[in-house]
Amino acid sequence: MKKMSLSIFMFTALLASSFSVQAQKKDQANSNVKFYNHVWDVVLNEGRVNILDTAYAESAMLHTTPATMGKANCIAYYANYIAGFSNRQFTVRESIAQGNKVVKYWQFKGKHTGNFFGIPATNKEVDVIGCTIATVVNGKITEEQDFMDNLEFFRQLGLMAR
Repeated sequence: MKKMSLSIFMFTALLASSFSVQAQKKDQANSNVKFYNHVWDVVLNEGRVNILDTAYAESAMLHTTPATMGKANCIAYYANYIAGFSNRQFTVRESIAQGNKVVKYWQFKGKHTGNFFGIPATNKEVDVIGCTIATVVNGKITEEQDFMDNLEFFRQLGLMAR
């Protein structure tokens, strides 16, 4: 009887521990979503790229063409969006997370009124949707991969024929 009671106790403790770990992982994923969405709201809607000083890890990487590596270069990359577009509206339509990965489905609107990666202002409005997969480790963004229809984006800027 003692062995059976001990076995039941051990099983119950193991089960409780498993639920606790799962709850911690879920809490961390939810925290990562909240953090990540807040960062991009501040950067794109408020135009304050300085938040990226504390949001990016020193060795952050953007999977762009060419790849952008290092916190300073990642910040400079996004500063182009702030300099290039006025009336920016960035909306996160949906976010999900699992482990240290955050996926957000987003919409970006703005008017191209400034220099954008060397492209002079076209005064054209853009409205594009996309998706970003990010890695967040210890409260820092370590990696990002954006997906959007660049051809449509350049068409809206008037740089490509329809």
